[in-house]
Amino acid sequence: MTDPKTPSRRSTRAAAGSGAQDPRSGAAPTRRSTRTGQVRTQAPRSGAAPTRAATRAKAPAPASSPGRGGGKGGGGKRPTKGKGGGWKKWLGRIGLGILILGLAGVAIGSIAVMVVYSRLEVPEASDVALAQASTVTWADGTTEMGSVGESNRNIVSIDTLPDHVPHAVVAAEDRSFYTNPGIDFAGTARALFNTVVLGNRQGGSTITQQYVERYYVGATTTDIPGKIKEALLALKVDSEQTKDQVLENYMNTIYFGRGAYGIDAAAQVYFGKGAADLSVSEAALLAGIIPAPSAWDPRFSPERAEQRWNYVLDGMVDGDFLTQEERDEQEFPETIEFVGHDTFGGTTGHLLRTALNDAMADLDVDQDEIERGGYTIVTTFRQDHQRAVDDAVAAIPDDHADNLRVGASTVDAATGAVTALYGGADYLQVQRNAVTQDVAQAGSTFKPFAMVAALSEGMSLRTHYVANSPMTIAGFDNQVHNFGNANYGSIDMVDATRNSVNTYYVQLAGEVGPDKVMETAIKAGVPEDTLGLEANPANVLGTASPHNIDMAHAFSTLADGGLEKETYTVQTILGPDGETLYEHQLEAERVFDEDVIADATYAMQQVIQSGSGQTARSLGRPIAGKTGTSNDNRSAWFVAFTPQIVGAVNLYQVGPNGEVESITPFGGYSEITGGSVPASVWTDMMGPILEGYDVVEFPPRANVGRATTPEPTHSATEEPTEEPSEEPSEEPSPTPEPTPSQTSEPIVTPSPTPTADPVPTPTQTSDPAPSQTADPSVPDDGGTDADAGGSTDGSGTAGTGDASETGASGTTGTGASSTGASGTAGQAAPAPAQTTAAAAPAATTGASAGA
Repeated sequence: MTDPKTPSRRSTRAAAGSGAQDPRSGAAPTRRSTRTGQVRTQAPRSGAAPTRAATRAKAPAPASSPGRGGGKGGGGKRPTKGKGGGWKKWLGRIGLGILILGLAGVAIGSIAVMVVYSRLEVPEASDVALAQASTVTWADGTTEMGSVGESNRNIVSIDTLPDHVPHAVVAAEDRSFYTNPGIDFAGTARALFNTVVLGNRQGGSTITQQYVERYYVGATTTDIPGKIKEALLALKVDSEQTKDQVLENYMNTIYFGRGAYGIDAAAQVYFGKGAADLSVSEAALLAGIIPAPSAWDPRFSPERAEQRWNYVLDGMVDGDFLTQEERDEQEFPETIEFVGHDTFGGTTGHLLRTALNDAMADLDVDQDEIERGGYTIVTTFRQDHQRAVDDAVAAIPDDHADNLRVGASTVDAATGAVTALYGGADYLQVQRNAVTQDVAQAGSTFKPFAMVAALSEGMSLRTHYVANSPMTIAGFDNQVHNFGNANYGSIDMVDATRNSVNTYYVQLAGEVGPDKVMETAIKAGVPEDTLGLEANPANVLGTASPHNIDMAHAFSTLADGGLEKETYTVQTILGPDGETLYEHQLEAERVFDEDVIADATYAMQQVIQSGSGQTARSLGRPIAGKTGTSNDNRSAWFVAFTPQIVGAVNLYQVGPNGEVESITPFGGYSEITGGSVPASVWTDMMGPILEGYDVVEFPPRANVGRATTPEPTHSATEEPTEEPSEEPSEEPSPTPEPTPSQTSEPIVTPSPTPTADPVPTPTQTSDPAPSQTADPSVPDDGGTDADAGGSTDGSGTAGTGDASETGASGTTGTGASSTGASGTAGQAAPAPAQTTAAAAPAATTGASAGA
């Protein structure tokens, strides 16, 4: 009997009802699922509250009969539940394993980072400031030419500076500097991706990261471990130094251009005052140019400097360093004239600047890295060659115009090494290089390219043309003149080269094609983008305006028998520990057949033997070359060579706004032509240089091609004249002045009208040769020639002739007046149908100077 005090024990089993198994059936009870949300709540029986089990149980399927209950009654779905469970278990295990490995990797990586971080030592600021200067040597590798990167630095305390100085740097370089932990995580990730994945070098974005990268690490890192170490070091620097300490060290060590390291030195070279006295505007300018001081210095790029100045001032307003009213009061400051270090003084400064530019390109570094990298740069410049060139230029009569410019260079024919370079008297006075930066119209120095093109096309030195003057020639609107209107009758290529006969070479270029002449010049080494280099009928007369070094390069290809190789000024670059970081590799390409060059060289030797370059004959060895004089004597050239070395000399005169002027006569010459002063300078400089070389003969004439006498495509005087006319039939029309270049230094812009060199009297041949009237008042300038004035702008001009000629017997002879003989003024006209280049101008036919 049950004790009434004892509560009755209620069953936790579900009450019988719909879907519930009848306990009387004798079947084994179904095991109820413990899963939730899978059963409907049953209505309670007899008003009793449903049990917990009842509300959670899943209703089993009813047994069809008592005999089918057993252990398979309500549990009939268990085999289905187990089906496919194996692969799910394996996926779970794999996922768990990956998670464990990932966590382990993170743990190990974190430990490694902590270890690296704990071992990092921040260098002392004094160590950071010690940058190694780089040394530039002469070709012997031991004699120092100069050093760059001497630390022009004066350490100042940030406490001595007005607040706007460091604030300007923060506004320019890192506007979150005072709040970030030393690194910009997003910026670091971006820099890492750009540097490592894309290969685009990018440094850190915060001041602390830049400070670490430039002065603790020493270079832009390009690998993942290096970037991580750099970021950790930035964090450590920020944790060990105050913001003012970091900013002070940064401002004292950063490069500001003009050879100045640190804010105080920068203030001196830009404004002539200490950093403590900088105004807001001045501080903003200096801070703005920090990313690229050598390029954004106001003397190089005033527009970019002012753009950055505005950026900094706006940032100072955004950072609450300035009020808008104070910002609006600022005016862009004027900087003082830059006076470079004495290292760059004199002619040597041009050598240093050229070598440094080439070294930066070879190493893919900037000026900052060169000046503190401790490099040794071994140049190709030979001290004895340079001395000879400097002395020769210094010997030029000093009664020339103050704005006369002279370019001179020598190039080793076998290697392309530039052994000497005269870019100007003093780099600190004029920083434009007369050899590598300025250009001048080539005049008749371009005729050899037409000769090589013709010989390469199967023509021969024996090819004849009737070369009288004046002549009407297809492709030219006006008649083509020789100097002095000299008539030569039917002459071959050798005589035409010796005497630089315009009417012959214009016909030759027309036969071979102006495009071939241009292509030949490019193959030889004249850059494809040379100013005025076009496939027009007058290009043979020197319409293009190359650099001095370009013509030295092209003629070195002829000197070396048709092998072209780049000119260069840097042999080797050594690192601070003496390791070789760069070494020039000689790469020569055969662009012309040896026999073709042998014949061309033979013809060019006659220029020295009895033509306009006779001054060089005094050296008593085989020499080949060509003179050139542009219209109105705006440029004068002499480029010549032995089999071992090439020399190029050119003169031009720069106007006050960078425009080209006619060279003012000096030194007793009535006009300056290629055969006058340039030939004398060439001879004076090459004399001492050639003493170091054996006398080597050129290859003998090969007589390539076929001799031809093309049908004339022109009208001309039937018989050669006995004497050229001494006066022009009418005044030549003036050549329009080019628009001045807007640059910090004058850029020589060539006259748009090309001209040829005046031609000496031809030597006696079967054809009658014109005689020259002597003018004893005019000195022998070595001979000249006359070009048809092919114009690059369609305006025709009558060319001028050289004042003196060399007679057939080699004695001094005088030519026609400096205005040219019987040269009619060319008129502007549209390009003729025969012009090969779509934009080629009409060529003119006024006799022009060019030797």
